[in-house]
Amino acid sequence: YSFLQIVHILNMTSAKIVSFLLHPEESLHSLQNRIEFETGISTGNQELLLETGICLDPRKPASQCVIDGVRGWDSYMVYLFDKSKTVYDGPFASRSLSDCVNYIVQDSKIQLPIPQLRKVWAEAVHYVIGLKEDYSRLFQGQRAAMLSLLRYNANLIKMKNNMVSASQQLKAKLEFFHQSIRLDLERYSDQMAYGISSEKMLKAWKEMEEKASQCAQAEDIGYLDEQIMALHTEIVELQKSPYARRQGEVMESLEQRAIDLYKQLKTRPPDHAYSDSTDMVKIIVQTVQSQDRVLKELFGHLSKLLGCKQKIIDLLPEIEVALNNIKEADNSVMQMQGKRQREIWHLLKIACTQSSSRSLVSSSLEGTASTPAAMWLPQSSSGNTPPHPLSSLAAPEEGKNFADVIQENVNYLELFSSILQEVRQEQNSMMVS
Repeated sequence: YSFLQIVHILNMTSAKIVSFLLHPEESLHSLQNRIEFETGISTGNQELLLETGICLDPRKPASQCVIDGVRGWDSYMVYLFDKSKTVYDGPFASRSLSDCVNYIVQDSKIQLPIPQLRKVWAEAVHYVIGLKEDYSRLFQGQRAAMLSLLRYNANLIKMKNNMVSASQQLKAKLEFFHQSIRLDLERYSDQMAYGISSEKMLKAWKEMEEKASQCAQAEDIGYLDEQIMALHTEIVELQKSPYARRQGEVMESLEQRAIDLYKQLKTRPPDHAYSDSTDMVKIIVQTVQSQDRVLKELFGHLSKLLGCKQKIIDLLPEIEVALNNIKEADNSVMQMQGKRQREIWHLLKIACTQSSSRSLVSSSLEGTASTPAAMWLPQSSSGNTPPHPLSSLAAPEEGKNFADVIQENVNYLELFSSILQEVRQEQNSMMVS
């Protein structure tokens, strides 16, 4: 029989246990269909937790309920919760009395022969022990719910940290973007009078600034942060609550009293003596009352746990949306920064070209004929191309030969290259800072 696997499902909504013999390689879905038939809880609303608070994995077989080498072959308990409920209506009715125990409870003063009384009291002790064990199992289910809540909370904290980190990065990038675009707009305004002017580009930059301000809305996660902090406080309070700890001390002491009473009865000689059951019935009544009280507290606490868990389940997609919004805003800012930098380099190219042209015209008119070496060399090496239009203005009698003109333009080219290098370094330093 070693291959037989029996799993007990404690339905936390009804406090009833249903047991199943697992078929070899049975899927969890198959087991869930059987659970639905027995409990009325649909497979979609079933949450099956191990004692550790781990939820059963639908991709694994049903035998995942049974952990080898931990307990006996028939003592595995899985805790069933209904995901459509967050309030459980306990306490539930205590286990029913057997006929003979019910007989003495109805009339505790009735006198019975000692041999018969032993049998009745043995069942009474069994009943009292059963009440305590029922509570213990339900408490273990509550504990599984708490551990499951803490797992969900750990995931919530991880997502929250990712969201806060992304939000802080976006905030830093937006501050950098606003500072750099303000500087660019100032510098652009300063040079407009004598440099380059583009109304289209100016309008685009100002639109970028407005769009960046709108991106800042994604950075605002304060409302989610407040909800998460409130929830965290609530969970800490639930962990500190006395109802998070076992409350079965009274029941355990009553159980011991019942056992002691039965032992005393056993030592009495089985003569023709009779006795009543007043003391044993008192213990039974007190145990039932104690169980009612602790179960009421247990289910009240359990409902709070499940309410917290539902809040986390509702919050997770909101955090996901906020995180996606932050990432989109971050990408948008980086794209705008890149676009503006490309436009600045385009402006620099135009400015350099205009400056070079003015320098060329000015030098030519003064008779230096200093055109760029790149324009001179290919034209001079090819005998078929006509000379540069401005070269006709060069005055040969000023004493500058062809080699001198080339050297002078090489010098200009080196100067221009060093200016470009300085601009690049300045731009890189701005980006790094």
